[in-house]
This record gives sequence, C-alpha cells and structure tokens, in this order.
Amino acid sequence: MADHTVKAFDEDITRLRGLIAEMGGLAEVAIQEALDAMVRGDEELGDSVVARDKKIDALETEVDKLAVRIIALRAPMADDLREVIAALKIAGVVERIGDYSKNIAKRVHMIEGRDRFEPLTLLPAMGDLAGEMVHDVLTAYAARDPGLAREVIATDAKVDAFYNSIFRNLVSHMVENPATISSAAQLLFVARNLERIGDHATNVAEMVHFAATGSYPPEEDRL
Repeated sequence: MADHTVKAFDEDITRLRGLIAEMGGLAEVAIQEALDAMVRGDEELGDSVVARDKKIDALETEVDKLAVRIIALRAPMADDLREVIAALKIAGVVERIGDYSKNIAKRVHMIEGRDRFEPLTLLPAMGDLAGEMVHDVLTAYAARDPGLAREVIATDAKVDAFYNSIFRNLVSHMVENPATISSAAQLLFVARNLERIGDHATNVAEMVHFAATGSYPPEEDRL
C-alpha cells in the first residue's frame, strides 16, 4: 500500500474514532440530563434531551457513510477490517442508547407526586452506573483495551441488581397505593430503559474486545 494511501486510511480511522467518541459523549450527557429532568420534574430539560437526540442520529449516519467509504476505497484487511466493522456496529448501539435516554426524557411530564416514590432516589444511582458503563466502554474502544471492556461487562450485573430492586419496590408501591399506578408504571419504564442501556454498553464492550483481540470475551464474564 502506497504511503499516501496508508496516511489516508489512518486519517479515515482517526475520523471514525472521533465520530464514535462524539456520539458517546452526547449519549453520556443525555443519560445524566434525562435522569436529572425526571427527578426534578424539569420538562424544559427533558425537551432539550429529546431535541438533541437528532445530533446523535446524524452522527450515526456519518459513521455509516464513512465506514462504507473506507471498506469500498481502502479494502482493509484483518485487524483494520475488524475495527471498521466494530465501529459500524458500535455506532448503531450508541444511537440506541441515545434513544433510551430520549424515551426517559419524554416521560418527565407523566410523573405525579414525585415525593411519594422511593425509587426516584435509586434511579439516579442506577443512571450513574449505566452512564459510567457507557463512558468506560468508549474509553476501552478508544484505547483498544480488552481488559477494560471485560470490566464493563462485569458491571452490568450491578445495573441488573438495581433494576430488580426498583421493580420490587414499585410493584409493592402500586399494590399499596393504587392511585399511583400510572406514575409508578412510568418509573418502571424508566428503570427498564436504564437496564437496557447497561445491556447495550455490554454489547459494545463485546465488540471492542473482538476488535482488539479477534475473539469475543468468555461467556462467564456476563454471569
């Protein structure tokens, strides 16, 4: 491969990584702000999260176009091809993480009597953990660090434990306070979205591991 071709390929890969990092940063902010809006009942902030999701969507489209261009023009092989394919898949997953945050933000105005729900004190902690998973997995991607990717996978069990605790709490609350069922159901939806964000961060971690090593992490990492 000619030197100018190698340089052009390196520039394309750097651009691809930059787009993924930008998407990830926006997704992290969306998670945090969606939960802040939920806890405070801040509909304006919630609307802002919903509106900014279009930027994440646009970046995913840009990643798709660049990845196809790299494959078509550079014909990458082995490690390089794995990286391009991983970036293509990761962009799709990060876009879904943005959608989950948007879905949370859309429900800000649907919660009544926020002071009645103990899970509202647990949801921000669950959101922080899910956000950390997204941050760490994007760091692992940038550094091609399979070890950090496996740590992210292991963290998903903690997010699942949060979800199970919140689920039990809300179901009990609905039984004892039937008038709050509608709002409690919305909070269950929020918790479920956070649980799915953790799952998607885990999926990204598996792709990062594959891109870095050529193999997926062992199944026991997810236990």
